[in-house]
Amino acid sequence: MENKKCHCNCRAFVAVGIMLAVFVIDQIIKVAVKTNMHLYESIEVTDWFQIYFIENRGMAFGMDFIGTTFLSIFRIIAIIVFCVLLVRIIRRRLPIGLIACVSLVVAGAMGNIIDNFCYGMIFTESTPFQVSSHVAWGEGYGQMMSGRVVDMFYFPLFTWPEWMPLVGGEVFFGAVFNFADAAISCGAVAILIFYNKYIIDKKEDTNATSAPSSPTNE
Repeated sequence: MENKKCHCNCRAFVAVGIMLAVFVIDQIIKVAVKTNMHLYESIEVTDWFQIYFIENRGMAFGMDFIGTTFLSIFRIIAIIVFCVLLVRIIRRRLPIGLIACVSLVVAGAMGNIIDNFCYGMIFTESTPFQVSSHVAWGEGYGQMMSGRVVDMFYFPLFTWPEWMPLVGGEVFFGAVFNFADAAISCGAVAILIFYNKYIIDKKEDTNATSAPSSPTNE
């Protein structure tokens, strides 16, 4: 029993550590960009990587076609679901890698929802002519749940040839994203690639165990 409790505690520490690290790094990057760059300002790091400051209402990778309030509610529900899943994974002593992946997803969702909830209350408006600054709670550019998510990572790897249909002249991977988006994507992709079969097998085993045994005719 003591050994089992120790394993659970170690997995819980891993989960909390990953979530705290992702959350803190994400917020440090966002605040640094928002309070030091003009909206749509770009810093070219290499030919294929730029720090490009944009804001959106909360969709990943710069997408903006769903209301902020609806998206915030959806994200809260998703966080709760994944937190419950994470607790169950820890209690069942499933692989550390799976715990890390789910922790990345939860931390990324939490990082973006903080922008939605708080940034409109504590920052002034970012514009192409004015750098945002921190203000007292409630004196920002918007209301609670109306804050815009800060995105900054842009990888214009190459441009499709003009003669190509549909994508001609477009930048390959033109999305702009943040550290939280990257955490969500990496965690989700890793789960799909490395742990989907394991999770399905566990679910089948659980169903088989919980199902009542049928009487046999002798």
